[in-house]
Amino acid sequence: MLSPIHRIPGRLLRGFLGGMCLAVVLAACETPPPQRQLPPSDSDLVLIKPGTLCQRKTVFLQQHPLPTLTVKPWGTGQELMIPAGRSSSKGDESYFFDEDGALVGTLFTFSSGLDLAPYSVLRRTLTLLKPTLEFYLNVANFSAKSNMDSSSLYETGDEKTTTQYLVVGGREHPTLLQASITIDPYVRLFSPYRREFLNRLRQPDGQSHGQQVDSQGAEDKEPFLSLQQFARGQTAQLSYCGAQDYEIAAKAYQQAIASGFTNKVWLAEAHHKYGQTLFGLNQYEKAKAEMLQSLAIRPNTPEILNNLGSVQQKLGEKSAALASFEKAIILKPNYAIARFNLAEAIESTNPKRAITEYETYLALVEGIPEEADRIALTRQRVKALQHR
Repeated sequence: MLSPIHRIPGRLLRGFLGGMCLAVVLAACETPPPQRQLPPSDSDLVLIKPGTLCQRKTVFLQQHPLPTLTVKPWGTGQELMIPAGRSSSKGDESYFFDEDGALVGTLFTFSSGLDLAPYSVLRRTLTLLKPTLEFYLNVANFSAKSNMDSSSLYETGDEKTTTQYLVVGGREHPTLLQASITIDPYVRLFSPYRREFLNRLRQPDGQSHGQQVDSQGAEDKEPFLSLQQFARGQTAQLSYCGAQDYEIAAKAYQQAIASGFTNKVWLAEAHHKYGQTLFGLNQYEKAKAEMLQSLAIRPNTPEILNNLGSVQQKLGEKSAALASFEKAIILKPNYAIARFNLAEAIESTNPKRAITEYETYLALVEGIPEEADRIALTRQRVKALQHR
């Protein structure tokens, strides 16, 4: 059995890849923590209606005719923009669709600032959040005095989406400059601190007019297409926008690998995730090859070893599977699903140890709602083994 894949909000995965990005969303390969407390997110500033994310582009175009939009390429997808003069928010509204036609993220830009004084709920929420970043930003349409105020980036959201607010003016008189709302796999690509987004505040029409563009802001160290396809794979694999689709996920991860990663953690994880989707497609030999490739890049990774063991089991390689599960546990003794997999693999040959491993699994996952079904199954198996 592969490690369970759970949705974990992007803001809870910060630093997963060694701090090499603002926020990274990867599916968790280990059992999630008992509690995943979400940050305050209440807001009386409604930028998009519930259920808008993942909307199909065809539906969006029925509501917003193409002649009223500015259309730009966005990697393999498209950005459809409603200018401030025609938008309901009175800001520039950008809607980003992936190549499968799903709305995966939005960006709202208020070049002259949106005074948050009328929005008491959002202002209170911001006071409860700790800024993820603070910096000084020169904005084209702001007075010199306003530009001397520090800008703060706040991040919040729910189980599936992340909302980020770029605010200037301090807690007493906050003014909103930008806000992004995205499904979690794409959160890295929608930070308002991205240089391309900050430049929209400096040059509201998005053009440099021959002037040098400010170098402030984050830039990707990895190819944009690789990051975009990785996020697309996560979206399909974790059913963020509709039913789980291993075919799309496999193609996306394959394209991400082909586009290339410079960081070995990203590359290893892409091979790992590609292997998981191949497992889901019952292509076990290919899945094994991807898992081994991932381990060649990043050896001794417990999650990959555990999933390799599951593939080896499907291929009838029992001894190799046991060795993979054992090594995963040695590297990570509290790795619950690897304990379960090992117990399941040795039930018939070593029932006494199987009981011990099952009981260890139960102790590790106590109180985790996502493991309820497997907990019930494990208790049944322990009871049956004890009465042999």
